Amino acid sequence: MTDRAASRASHDRAPTRRNAENWMFLLEAARDLRTTGAIAPSGKALARVLTDPVRAQAPHPLAVLEVGAGTGPVTRALIPRLSRGGRLDIVEANPRFAARLRRLVTTHPALTDLTDRTAQVNVYETYIERLDTDQRYDVIVSGLPLTNFAPPQVERIMARYLELLHPGGTLTYFAYLGTRRARALTASRAEARRHAAVDEIMRTYQRTYATGRRTVWANIPPAYVWQLRRPLVDAAQARFEPRPDRSSR
Repeated sequence: MTDRAASRASHDRAPTRRNAENWMFLLEAARDLRTTGAIAPSGKALARVLTDPVRAQAPHPLAVLEVGAGTGPVTRALIPRLSRGGRLDIVEANPRFAARLRRLVTTHPALTDLTDRTAQVNVYETYIERLDTDQRYDVIVSGLPLTNFAPPQVERIMARYLELLHPGGTLTYFAYLGTRRARALTASRAEARRHAAVDEIMRTYQRTYATGRRTVWANIPPAYVWQLRRPLVDAAQARFEPRPDRSSR
């Protein structure tokens, strides 16, 4: 089969794959909407913006972590952007999603022929707070529905992200537009307070680490994509670093 024919065959299969993923995502949302976080996978436009930090640093080999990958729409955007010597670790706690991601990794055309470039891709079926690794990452892409979690869990997740980033590394994550207003109209008082507390945690991180925010209207529903950067020198480290001795000048 020629490259053009293979590309056409892949294109013809894409709607079938998307339909299967949409149904799978819907079923998992019905099981537990809080941890799935949506009723449809991220669209191509959202995946493209989430993975911009990887594309911006090409062709340098990067260590990339994707968390909450779901059925893999962002994973499929990340894999072709991995440079020779790059690494992608994927963390997904849902066992059915994790199994699908493992199949994606073993069949993706960019990973089946490694004669010209090699990239290491691993799937971990676990929660990010429990990921046992000494690896540090240049880019973390988060697909977790943070506004669905309890505030202490959000604090743990965000602290773990910063711990896993190299100094100067970038975290990208998204939040759907209008969720606060929708919850204010439909949620209980306790749920509204929980959501407000998570919003305040995220605003604190945004004020401290954000380098940009983009709105992706071509997604269902539309979403904000935030970029946060771990400082080259953490505030706590800077506080304890010795100051230059000027007495000899």
